[in-house]
Order: sequence, then structure tokens, then C-alpha cells
Amino acid sequence: MPFSQIVVETEPPIGIIRLNRPKVLNALNFELLRELVEALEAFDKDDRIRATVLTGNDDAFSAGADIKELSEATPVDLIQRNQFALWDRLKKTAKPIVGAISGHALGGGCELAMNCDIIIASETAKFGQPEINIGIMPGAGGTQRLTRTIGKFRAMEMILTGQPITAREAEKHGLVNRIVPIEAYFEEAKKLAMQIAQKAPVATRLAKEAVLKAFDTSLQEGLQFERRNFYLLFSTQDMKEGMKAFSEKRPPQFKGR
Repeated sequence: MPFSQIVVETEPPIGIIRLNRPKVLNALNFELLRELVEALEAFDKDDRIRATVLTGNDDAFSAGADIKELSEATPVDLIQRNQFALWDRLKKTAKPIVGAISGHALGGGCELAMNCDIIIASETAKFGQPEINIGIMPGAGGTQRLTRTIGKFRAMEMILTGQPITAREAEKHGLVNRIVPIEAYFEEAKKLAMQIAQKAPVATRLAKEAVLKAFDTSLQEGLQFERRNFYLLFSTQDMKEGMKAFSEKRPPQFKGR
């Protein structure tokens, strides 16, 4: 599948997607988002791939939406383009996504980072929602995901002032998992994705579903969803293999069935 805005690599059992608009700091236009979603959906269908690393480059994960594209849009244009449908598809990605974030992760770039399941950041990473500076507000989940992740008061400050936070502040507030030197953040993300890829694929997917459900439901509904997924896993061959391997004190050989 040819791509022009991203670079896709496969290193089974992991896949790698690089945002590839370096001249504009990987600004998110409609075409890039479409290619990204299609690549993630292709990985979901590829039995060789069990986890994905999503990254940009050392200078920028993504500095945000393509302002030139947005500045000429009308409300009707935005409705007809239905760009947020791509974000809805992105949210439905089944396999785990590890974000390898360096440099700018601002606006839509920060929102894209928050669609990852785990974030490894370089020391240079900066996260922010600066939309207020150009007279708009986050529109791809920034007001909701950021608030749920770091709390109302910190999210209010970031969104209403437009001021970004450093990688160290993001780690302190729970927005990233850990920080590593810039020369190591990508390899660290790959290492983590590989570790996840060794686990039972069906269990990994259902566990991810259950964690994300916590954002959308009450505690009681979330517990019921978790319990359903727990029961389902007892019908898999991987469950039997995992428990047998544990008893026999050997590494399990998961098949995704």
C-alpha cells in the first residue's frame, strides 16, 4: 500500500509508523490522518503484527494541525470532510500502540499522542494544546482526554493559556510513561512494543479494550465489561497454553487463538 505522508515498516511481531512531513514539523493534514488510520487498520488485520510503534522524528512528533488547510475551511467544509470520522476510526485500533515522542507534540499532535496506549518520551518532548492562541480550541479530544489524564486544573491551565509542558512535567502528571535520552527513546519504545508483542494477542486486545472502557463508562459498567472479557479468554487456546507453560516452568508459545 503506497503512502506519501507516512513511512510504514514491519519488523514482526511489531510494526512501525513514522509521520513523514518534516518540513512542516509533521503537521496533521487530512491526507496524513487518512494514511495513518489505514496503516493502523492494516496492522490490525496482519497476524504477524502484535503491537505498533508510532513516531515522528527527533525534532517533532507533530506540531499540530495543518493551519494552512484549516484556515481556509468553513464549518460546512469541516462537516462535509468529516475529518473527525478518522479520529473515531483511530480510537478503534485494536492492537496496542506505543508512542515514541520527541520534540513538539502540540495541538493535534498532542491529541494524537494521547491516542497511543503507552508513551515513551525523549528529554526534548513538549506537550501542549495551543489552539487558543489562534482563536480556536482543541477539537480532536484534547479537552476530554487531557482532563481525564492530568486532571481539571492542569488541563484548564494548558488549554486556556496555550502554554506547553516539558517531558518532565508530562511524566509528573501521568501523561507519559517515562523519559529517556533523545538517542534512546525510539529504541526504548520498540523494546516495549516487542515485550507486549510476546504476550497472548487476544488477551492483549481485550485488556486494552477494558482499560479504554474506563474512560467511557461508570465503574460498575466497566467492571461488567472487564468480567465479560475475562470470561471470554477462558475459551482461547492461548489461555490453556499460558497456564500449562506456567505449570511446566517454560515460556509460553502464544498463537493468537
